[in-house]
Order: sequence, then C-alpha cells, then structure tokens
Amino acid sequence: MFNLLQTIDMVQTNCNIADARHAQEMGMCNYLLGMRDFYRWEQGLALDQQINKSELGAWLTQREASWDEIVDSDYRAIEINGNNYDPFDYIAINRSLTEHGIVYGSGYGYWGRPQFFLAKLTRAEIRSNLSILVSGQEYARNMAAPPAAQNRNTIFLRMDILQRWLFGKVEIWGIKKSDSALKAMLECYGVTQGLESKLEIIAAQQSETLILHEVGEALAEQMLGETWREMVSSFQLRRSELIARAVRDNLADCISTLPELISSGKPCSLHFYFSNFEGLRRSLFPSLMEAYALWVKNGDVSGLQKVIEEGKDFWLRVARQLLVEWVNNPVHAEEVVGSFGLSGSGVML
Repeated sequence: MFNLLQTIDMVQTNCNIADARHAQEMGMCNYLLGMRDFYRWEQGLALDQQINKSELGAWLTQREASWDEIVDSDYRAIEINGNNYDPFDYIAINRSLTEHGIVYGSGYGYWGRPQFFLAKLTRAEIRSNLSILVSGQEYARNMAAPPAAQNRNTIFLRMDILQRWLFGKVEIWGIKKSDSALKAMLECYGVTQGLESKLEIIAAQQSETLILHEVGEALAEQMLGETWREMVSSFQLRRSELIARAVRDNLADCISTLPELISSGKPCSLHFYFSNFEGLRRSLFPSLMEAYALWVKNGDVSGLQKVIEEGKDFWLRVARQLLVEWVNNPVHAEEVVGSFGLSGSGVML
C-alpha cells in the first residue's frame, strides 16, 4: 500500500542532503532570501504573514547545524510499494505515483546541484512530444526551488513555487517601486496595492509563459544535440556555464516563448516576460530590451518581431559555434565562453 508520509520523508531527506552540500554555495543575499521562503513553506506560513526574526534566526542556526550532520550522507533510494528506485529515476518513480495523484521530480540545476521535489499532481498534458506535469501543493522540496524545469522529455511546472517566486519578486520591487516591466505587468493586471488578490490569477496565466520557455529549451537542445548537454556539464568555470545557459535561453525564447506571446496578443504576458529578462540573458541581447522599450512607447510590435526573427538565426549560430570550439578544444572553448565580450546587439566570439 502506498504510504505518502513515508515517501515525503524519503524525498525530503534527499532534499536536505542536497541542501547540506550546496545551499551555502549561493550568494549571501540569495541564500538568505531562499532560506526565508523555505522557512515560510516549512512552517506553513501565509506569504504575507510577518516572520518573527528571532524565531527565524534560531531556525536558521538549527538548520545549518543539522546540515553539518548529513552533508556526507548518501542519497536514499525511493521505496514505493516495496520497490526501490534510484532517486534520479523520476520517470520510473512517476509511473508508480501518477495513480495516486502525486508527481516526483529530480535532476540537476546550476553547477550540478541536485534537485528533488514531491507535490500534488494537478494536470498532465503532452505538447511537442513533451510530457508536461503541473503540480500544486508541495510535499517535499529543496531550499532553492525553480518554478519550472525541463529534464529530457519532461517539463515540471510547480504552481506553489511560482506563486512564492512571484510574491517574493514583487515584495523586493515594492521597496523602491521603480519604473520597470514588473510595474507595467502589475498595472496591466490592475494591481495597485497588495498582490494577494491577484496572485493566483497572475500565476495561472503566466504559467503558460514558463511552459513556452521550457518547450523552447527542449527544442533548442534538439537542434544542438546531446553534445550541448555534455559541453555544459563539463564546464568548471561558473561564468562559462551561466553564459552557455544564457545563449540557450535566448535561443529558446526566440523560437518558442516570444513568438507565441506576441501571437497571443496578451500584453500582460509580454510585460511578465521582460520583468524576468535580466542578468546575462539581457546583457548578451540588449537589442531585445530596446525593442521592448519601443513597443511600450508606441505599441508597435513589429520591432520586437524583427529582433526575435533575427535572434533565431543569431543564437543558433552562436550556440553551434560554441559546440565546434568545444569539440575541437574543450579547455580553450571554456575560456572563450567565459570571456565573452559584448558588442552592440550581441556577443562577439
């Protein structure tokens, strides 16, 4: 007989071991924000509920001490109905869990950090030969949890994490309330004060944007082949991995996310996309942000369409050039990626 509590314990144990090994590799700001969100989740607190700072501090101290005790532990096999599964074999595990309305996810994030989660399955669909598993309530999770991820032919969309991520993003923005794509998105939804009343609506609508990006990632990797994954996983320099991922993300958005958002005629979704177009993706692709600003100013989407269409060929060419460099000389290729320069509308190789 399936035992949910036992399965939760096994998965959370592996989440804790992964966090013990990798959570403190994050930058201090992201680490503290992530731990605060994890505390809210673990304690069952509402997103807008005030946190007692002394209680949070005591919990943080205890959690870090518990990590010291398990950091060298092996990941546990996941036992379901008497069968033991490798914790990274999410496909086999989900075959046993789907009938119970549960979804399990596992894989590797940035810099080889293991990710595990267990949640309530709310929807499953097939798109572009990809299995899309949408979940709600989270039963077990890592401290830092992505709202969406793609592993081979499966896309995981985690609605509980998406709502928490949105709330945190708006909470940080609310300190200065600067003009930005995020402000434009909130205005598009008619949010004037607290986000709570519209949070579920925004998350539900923008979940499609996340799915489109993950579909784009899968399509991009099909274009680039298995060698792409081998290249990225071989990188030792963090900047090299980040840039390679940014190149793939820009390609994914030019072939999937942005064309679909424009054709849908939903301005709120475009504002949402550009509120998250940041970091290396943005610095490597400044012409896209310029086209967005022009669209905001005059409402003419043709400039965006032109840049996106050009971006399809540009980012595919860049990615393939990286692969050629890596196949010919892996060490030199990593140095090339890590020292990317910027010029005008994109990258100089």
